[in-house]
Amino acid sequence: VLRSLGIPTRVITNFNSAHDTNINLSIDKYIDVSGKTLDLSEDSVWNFHVWNESWFIRRDLGSFYDGWQVLDATPQEKSKGIYQCGPASTRAIKEGHVNLDYDSSFVFAAVNADYVTWVHYSKKRKERIYSDTKKIGKFISTKAVGTNSRVDVTANYKYPEVKEISFKISYSQYKNSLMDDRKILVTAV
Repeated sequence: VLRSLGIPTRVITNFNSAHDTNINLSIDKYIDVSGKTLDLSEDSVWNFHVWNESWFIRRDLGSFYDGWQVLDATPQEKSKGIYQCGPASTRAIKEGHVNLDYDSSFVFAAVNADYVTWVHYSKKRKERIYSDTKKIGKFISTKAVGTNSRVDVTANYKYPEVKEISFKISYSQYKNSLMDDRKILVTAV
């Protein structure tokens, strides 16, 4: 429909797509002390999920967020009381601006949530035993124009996952640390 209106639109596929039901930006798996999986979270990881991107100017958010916007025609969660998702700016998602309207936190989690395993001892006590920061959001792809080739657009959604980060810093702080690393590299050259 958007293409018929002259709006550039493409299909996006995200592999290892997180479904973060409580919007805490992590996919939480709970186990008991014997290692048995407990059904305490509705979070899940899907083999893949597909959505659309359309190219918009974002007067509502500011020109920084112009460009590709995520629109999900098959939302699984309510947003502002109805089943909808987007338009979420891919720039906001990449930069970790998860407090914006239009489901940027949900899409951020779909491509960049941490996969966290907890030992559940009691209703009041749990312990994080494992966190995988690289599992979610793999091979984010679209079809090439004029061919059946795959185009990897992962870099539009997230920075390269080449560095272990502390669980205690925000995504924006992590992004800034990458910028600092680049400054050091440029200075050294």
